[in-house]
Amino acid sequence: MATAGFTVLSGLARGIDTAAHKGALASGGRTIGVLGSGLGKLYPPKNQTLAERMSEQGAVVSEFPLLYLPDKQSFPLSNRIVSGWSSGILVIEAPQRSGALITANQAAEQGRNVYAIPGPIDRPSSVGCNRLIQDGAKLVLGAEDIIEDFGTVQLELPSTQGSTTRKLQPNLSPEEQIIIRLLSNTEIGIEDITSQSKLTPSSVSTTLMKLEMKRLAKQLPGKTLSESKSK
Repeated sequence: MATAGFTVLSGLARGIDTAAHKGALASGGRTIGVLGSGLGKLYPPKNQTLAERMSEQGAVVSEFPLLYLPDKQSFPLSNRIVSGWSSGILVIEAPQRSGALITANQAAEQGRNVYAIPGPIDRPSSVGCNRLIQDGAKLVLGAEDIIEDFGTVQLELPSTQGSTTRKLQPNLSPEEQIIIRLLSNTEIGIEDITSQSKLTPSSVSTTLMKLEMKRLAKQLPGKTLSESKSK
């Protein structure tokens, strides 16, 4: 998701929250942590280094006083900020009673999209996700299931010439830049892309998938590709 230009929000808690923030950072994307404690009482403490990294590629925020200790009431309060600040909420695991379900319910009340990853029906941590899907949340098997609802994210920055904005595409990797140049104003087959780019077949396949997810390339009949004009 971060590679496609999305900002990843979560609660900087142990487990999935931590994995989401680290994944966004590893992709060179932006991520925001919304704390259920004060900034001076980061919880869990072992995520202090992660929080410092996040402040360089996003932000760590809290509505609580600086030295406020987390409690059972503060986390649901921070969850409403996560859902309200987001365009959509993805629930990856959720027991029948969990903070993730509170966030999902808040998102639905706020008119946000709700997504869930299904799991085995006999696994307690999957009960909440399966119930959300049963109640109308979108079943997610991969990032593309969410991206297709929003398209490629384009960052709008203030223009130096009045109130208009200029739109920027997400940063492209060197491999993506090579292939985009080959796709510009032409249709080309995967074998030709591989030979002309000097990239390995696996790298070409992976990079093309990323470009399609970003809506920067599209497949044509006959296994040819072209630059997407919808960007």
